[in-house]
Amino acid sequence: AMKYFLLALSALAISCDCEVFKKSSTFDSKANLGDSVLRTRGGEILPPAKLYLNAVEIGEKKANSPASTIFKLSVLSGAHVTFGALLALSVGGNIVGVQTSNPGLQKLIFGAIGLPFGLFMVLVAGGELFTGNVATVGAAVLEGRASLKNMLKNWGTSYLGNFIGSILVCSLILKAGLLSVPNTALKIANDKVSKTFLTMMLRGVACNWMVCMAVWVASGCSNLIEKFLAIVLPVSAFVAFGAEHSIANMSLIPLGMASGAEVKWADFLFKNLIPVTIGNIIGGFFCQTLIYSQVYGSKGQN
Repeated sequence: AMKYFLLALSALAISCDCEVFKKSSTFDSKANLGDSVLRTRGGEILPPAKLYLNAVEIGEKKANSPASTIFKLSVLSGAHVTFGALLALSVGGNIVGVQTSNPGLQKLIFGAIGLPFGLFMVLVAGGELFTGNVATVGAAVLEGRASLKNMLKNWGTSYLGNFIGSILVCSLILKAGLLSVPNTALKIANDKVSKTFLTMMLRGVACNWMVCMAVWVASGCSNLIEKFLAIVLPVSAFVAFGAEHSIANMSLIPLGMASGAEVKWADFLFKNLIPVTIGNIIGGFFCQTLIYSQVYGSKGQN
């Protein structure tokens, strides 16, 4: 199984035909690094300084969007992430033999097949995902391109819409009989409410640090394969090492509850969702956006 998984990743990298892996890689340089673009045969990848500016522009647009637009797109994004969670359960959560013989490989497969699909749909088709918005809208606020009020509007509306979208698709999954591994969903739900508040918060920090890196870099890629690679690496990493994503948990835990997990809604809220959400904000804003703003932002250049 490991051989086939590595072969698939190799084929994906080869199909990208990216010049960055070749000795002849070049930069199109103008005045400075901020004006440089790493060109590949498939498209362009923005360099670090431009990735920051790109995040600011994305965040400004998101912050200034009407609440109704944010809500509609966030419901769709919650749905996309839920379908990704279902895919992870159906594939990575359904290989008991591998989990027993090679738990590390099982975690890698669970992480690589599922949630990256959900984030890919959000970024390519357009969406409002709370965890990603923490970084991009936060960057716009730091640069004075969005108000604190509009940031809170975006965060609150996208969080609510993500939750509604997740619960609606969970209902669809259950009524359609698509959950093929209820025992796995049950086990995951029980595990997600068994840790301390601090542990779950810190796992939320680690998770959204990775997720926001995926959003940050993928948004600076102009080619679908490059976007996918930028997403799958950090997202599969956080899933594999057991970090916590608030929006993914809006589907993973309810699916487990519906499968018989001994988890009450109060447990879901206070033992997982609240601490993980706090951690997601710290990881996305303070660990990533704030630091990059000090290097590439207007304050860092003064």
